[in-house]
Amino acid sequence: MNLWLLDASVLLASEDPDDEHHHDSRRLLVGGDPLATLDLAFYEVTNVAVRSWRDQPSARRLRSRVTAVADDAGLVRVDVHLLEDAAAIADEHDISVYDAAYVAAARAVSGRLVSCDVRDLVSRGLAVLPRLAVGQSAEAEAEPPGHTSP
Repeated sequence: MNLWLLDASVLLASEDPDDEHHHDSRRLLVGGDPLATLDLAFYEVTNVAVRSWRDQPSARRLRSRVTAVADDAGLVRVDVHLLEDAAAIADEHDISVYDAAYVAAARAVSGRLVSCDVRDLVSRGLAVLPRLAVGQSAEAEAEPPGHTSP
């Protein structure tokens, strides 16, 4: 079993049927692996739904999704230590502190970050796409009891 920390892009993709990661994001949300996210996800998904999509019902559904993830494996709260780590990661990888906060949060809970942000996170090896997370979850479920992967 893997602990997956989802960034806002995965949650948004799960709501947007036109997003190329929609199907895999939805599958990840209903899979058996534990899911967590950062408290900033509440603000990020609501902002996109309200300001960009102009869709209050989507905003409510997304907030419910964030709550469900938080109820699963947890909601990582931003604090001084996480912000310090995020600032260092942002500087090291030349990414935004917002993106780096998700990386720092995943590390803090010993999880793997899942993101649809290929340019800033996936391409740098800081996150995996929902497709890979769903595939790894399926592989783990298919392994016989007692089997350990190499």
